[in-house]
Amino acid sequence: MRALSRIGLIADDDAYFRVAMGAILSRHFGFTEVIEAASLDEALECLGAKPDISTALFDLSMPGMRTPSNLRAVRECVPNARVAVISASSARRDILLALEAGAHGYMHKSLSITELTVALKTVLEGGIYVPASLADISSAPLRSIVDEQIEGIPSKPLDLTGPLTPRQQDVLELLIQGKTNKEIALALQLGEGTVKIHMAAIFRYFGVNNRAAAAVAGASQSKP
Repeated sequence: MRALSRIGLIADDDAYFRVAMGAILSRHFGFTEVIEAASLDEALECLGAKPDISTALFDLSMPGMRTPSNLRAVRECVPNARVAVISASSARRDILLALEAGAHGYMHKSLSITELTVALKTVLEGGIYVPASLADISSAPLRSIVDEQIEGIPSKPLDLTGPLTPRQQDVLELLIQGKTNKEIALALQLGEGTVKIHMAAIFRYFGVNNRAAAAVAGASQSKP
């Protein structure tokens, strides 16, 4: 993509970190526009309004994120964007779940500017960046999450979805009422692209693949 149209998104509730990452994208990689979001809902609305965003960086601890599962909805709806996580968490669980959700990279916030730049270069050039700690078997549990699932060994339940965000709840309520994506967009003053991303997250949350099933599941959940 030409530098003249290179747009990035940084979703993090730390304003200073957003500024720092924006400077790296602009100075080292030629991004001409860097959009900032302080929550998952803000980030999804930015992605829906700006389909030409080529790179999106997410913090796992910002409001609305809770788990990496929403990254899957982003990847499905914006398949051409490079999506990566920059987080303060170094837990193997978070890293593996983010990668399973389709993230192109996972970077720890403790990395120096030089190290972050190298990691981002890998992601932007089409590679997958993972922390070196992921290869440290001395800190890994005897059985991995995948092993436990395959062999049926009891383990702590995986929270792969987490609760819906406030905006996703709004979309779900209108979906239950039978509203179309266009009607939902008008009611919530959102772009249809944004509604599409929220809808994908709702489908994933309920484990369904169509609007009718999601509406039924949502209506059942809302009953006292």
